[in-house]
Amino acid sequence: MPTNSGHTTAIRASRVIGTNVYNTGGEKIGEIEDVMLDKAADGIMFAVVGFGGFLGIGEKYHAVPWSMLDYDTNNDGYVVPFTRSQLEQAPAHTIKELSENDGRKARDLSFSYFKAA
Repeated sequence: MPTNSGHTTAIRASRVIGTNVYNTGGEKIGEIEDVMLDKAADGIMFAVVGFGGFLGIGEKYHAVPWSMLDYDTNNDGYVVPFTRSQLEQAPAHTIKELSENDGRKARDLSFSYFKAA
């Protein structure tokens, strides 16, 4: 069923992973590397946005609240309401750190940061 903005309420994770992420100025700032699920709450905990690096070396991973990603058909990707600079300054994690402590630490740090960004 589509939302008020015309987006669907259900989407396969395999379709999301690898999708580019842009800021509101249309600049590509990363891509969705993974989606962290909250099994206990039966929902999405956060999107894992990869940023920087080359061929997986030096890449930073950010836990971005799912609600901050808005799919834009013109860009064929997600748009987030923050700048490249704000993402560079956001809490960064390794893939392993994203799931430590059931993902709560990464989620809490990132959610706190992005609400202030």
